[in-house]
Amino acid sequence: MRAPLVLARHELRLLASLGLWIARREHGTRTGTAFGYARGQGAMMFGFGFVCVIEAVMMAVLLRNHPAVHRVVLMLDVYTLVLVAGMHAASVVRPHVLDGDCLRVRRAAQVDLRIPLEKIAQVRRELRTTHERADGELNLAVGAQTSVTIELTEPVAHFTFLGRRRDVQLVRLHADDAHHLVRALTQARSAPSPRPEPPATTPV
Repeated sequence: MRAPLVLARHELRLLASLGLWIARREHGTRTGTAFGYARGQGAMMFGFGFVCVIEAVMMAVLLRNHPAVHRVVLMLDVYTLVLVAGMHAASVVRPHVLDGDCLRVRRAAQVDLRIPLEKIAQVRRELRTTHERADGELNLAVGAQTSVTIELTEPVAHFTFLGRRRDVQLVRLHADDAHHLVRALTQARSAPSPRPEPPATTPV
């Protein structure tokens, strides 16, 4: 029963992201600095959409003598096209966010991982186009590539699409401007902590 609820919630997020995209707004970036990652997948998502349109046209020709079936198939084709657009919209309106003492790592509506800056041991630019699944690693490739690698001092909890917990200590992600993200993270990690206020003295 859990899987249908997760899928329904995910589709609602995609539809909400499509609305934000149309309104030119972003999700969760009000107080932080956003780092986009969707630029590298635009052509691929356009290709998926084009395939959906061609499939709808072909089915219309094949089912022209079965109007009732054609209406059902057409509705499914249109909904599929909306979901494809929603997937790309979610990647655009849900960027990575550097906010205070935390980096919020995201990928569309599937992944939303908060990494405290104090747990980051090293961050570097590293372009990788192949990713093998390994324990303790999270690879968030966009267009089959990642451009930033983050090593952690201790694991953080990541929950998969269906809610299964994975402890990860190395995160690879993609950013349209990887250099800017690495530089911002480095500066945020090296920023001096605010000086504590002296304790209040009690008058004698």
